[in-house]
Amino acid sequence: MTSALLFGSFFLLLAIGVPIGIALGAASLIAIAYIPFLNFDLYALGLVSGIDSFTLIAVVLFTLAGNIMSQGGISNRLVRVADLAFGRAPGDLGTVTIMACLFFAAISGTGSATVAAIGLAMIPALVARGYDRAYAGAMVASAGGLGVMIPPSVVMIVYAVQAGVSVTALFMAGIVPGLVIAATLIVYNWLNRRKVAPVVVEPPSRGALLAALNEAKLALLMPAVVLGGIYGGLVTPTESSAVAVVYALVVSVCVYRELPLRALPGMMLESALLVSTVLVIIGASVAFGRIIALEQIPQALSALVLSLTQSKVLVLLAALALLLIVGTFLETLAAIVILTPVLLPVMVKLGVDPVHFGIIMIVALAIGFVTPPLGANLFMAAQVGRIPFDAIARRILPWVLAMIVALLIISFLPGLSLGLPRIFLDYGG
Repeated sequence: MTSALLFGSFFLLLAIGVPIGIALGAASLIAIAYIPFLNFDLYALGLVSGIDSFTLIAVVLFTLAGNIMSQGGISNRLVRVADLAFGRAPGDLGTVTIMACLFFAAISGTGSATVAAIGLAMIPALVARGYDRAYAGAMVASAGGLGVMIPPSVVMIVYAVQAGVSVTALFMAGIVPGLVIAATLIVYNWLNRRKVAPVVVEPPSRGALLAALNEAKLALLMPAVVLGGIYGGLVTPTESSAVAVVYALVVSVCVYRELPLRALPGMMLESALLVSTVLVIIGASVAFGRIIALEQIPQALSALVLSLTQSKVLVLLAALALLLIVGTFLETLAAIVILTPVLLPVMVKLGVDPVHFGIIMIVALAIGFVTPPLGANLFMAAQVGRIPFDAIARRILPWVLAMIVALLIISFLPGLSLGLPRIFLDYGG
């Protein structure tokens, strides 16, 4: 009865438009009121302990770093380098767009920031090159999902906290799967190049490319500085987020001089407001998760699943279907904090490594994040590209199918996720 009350009230509140963080908190309070041996102190303690984490500081700082980069000239220089390196034939400006999203994802950590920063620069350029506007917006929305798949990723940090796994191992595990997704998107665009972009451009001169590389060298070095510090053992993932902010500030303000100091307070306030929503969700989810644990829902689900089938393949396919559906209507971070304590014990019992499952979960939810009817990246791409939502929704479905193919490859080839952690971190999973 308690489980039905908890989940029933939560989904009812979501259905009537209550924000996710408030819905989580209210459902938890309703369940606590129903359970005779609990009092409301559990909720207060959960709310505080949920956000009292050193690791979560990285969520705040990576968000601020992404904001600085998008407005400080770093993203524009990355796009310029990608254009000169890859924009040489019909359809190849799509490759430029996907590679620019990949570069920006490696230093921003969020999907929405990637869509906004790259979409503003690339959607008009794609249209001028001969692409259909809705197709261009769908491409940017899909590639923007790399923002949470490529380290450093805010979503990876939250999963690591929820699952109790190494952030560094998870970051390293995300590199190859992120490249697989990017390669899949590039191949799909290449196969459609004749239909979507008939305009042929002259190849750039080697001098122009070298000049662009020279101008963007500090922007291109940023992933090496941030991720190299983590993998080299010089800084923790949390400390690397502070390095990212300082590096982005120095480059944007002192070197490129495209970010006036007077803009910083507004950017900090904007980042704080964005992150505050995430922290409310995380804090409220702790009490929610404790009630789930008290009711032994993960154990009951695990027993039910294992009584029906011992096939890891079937259970993993069912989990993928659930994650893809949930990702269409629930924000990625909220889905992570709600579903991780429910699904992870089942997967671990079936022999799925928790780091590998984290990558599977993040990629699946990121795909849902660009899927109608409520794909947030779609709304962002439609807004920055001035595209009717119904038009971009129709063009996104082939991109989603392409990413699902890549997701299946990632899911059933765990070496893609675990190879680098095993080689460089001696990870035993």
